[in-house]
Amino acid sequence: MQPAIKFCGLMRPEDAAEAARLGAGYVGVIFADGPRRLTAAAARAVYQETLQNEEGTGPLRVAVFGAAEKDAILASAEAAGADVIQLHGDPGPETVRNVSERFDGEVWSVVRVEGELPEKSYELFDVSDAIVLDKLDARLIGGTGRSFDWGAAARSLGRRRPARLVLAGGLRAANVGDAIQLLRPDVVDVSSGVESSIGIKDHALMNEFAAAVAAAGRR
Repeated sequence: MQPAIKFCGLMRPEDAAEAARLGAGYVGVIFADGPRRLTAAAARAVYQETLQNEEGTGPLRVAVFGAAEKDAILASAEAAGADVIQLHGDPGPETVRNVSERFDGEVWSVVRVEGELPEKSYELFDVSDAIVLDKLDARLIGGTGRSFDWGAAARSLGRRRPARLVLAGGLRAANVGDAIQLLRPDVVDVSSGVESSIGIKDHALMNEFAAAVAAAGRR
């Protein structure tokens, strides 16, 4: 089964349009601190440039947040027109539950790992629409360009899997096929792996990534 693609860290409308043209299931913008951070107005402009298919739909719009106040998260997500809130900043189940109760869309929780999932992360499975696995980094919440131990993570998921699994962290065309075979994610999430510089997506790399995901789905 071929996973959906999420092109994340988008900063330019033309990159969002290319993501939609490639059939991405999700386009993501960053509201957390970092070099790819956008305002709600800028995020809305990026989202609005996604192409529409024959059914009049396009990729779902993901807003990525760090450890912000819940009111600020909800206000920014609404102003931008997001369909999905993705919570970095090591959220607890109560935070996820509170945001979900007030947001008319999906809420994804990020679990940052080196390999095996920490025991407390399983508490998020029952309150999140999806679990995002990303590389643990002391300085950055995401966009590190580095992967984690997929084999160790796969063994952890053998104990219990979330309803949906999103795989992030150091993915690129050269390795996404191996990651898919090991972890069988529902969504693969790429940012720096398709960039020519921070926040600037390389459309050739985006095409290569999409082709690699499709090839892995045919194995």
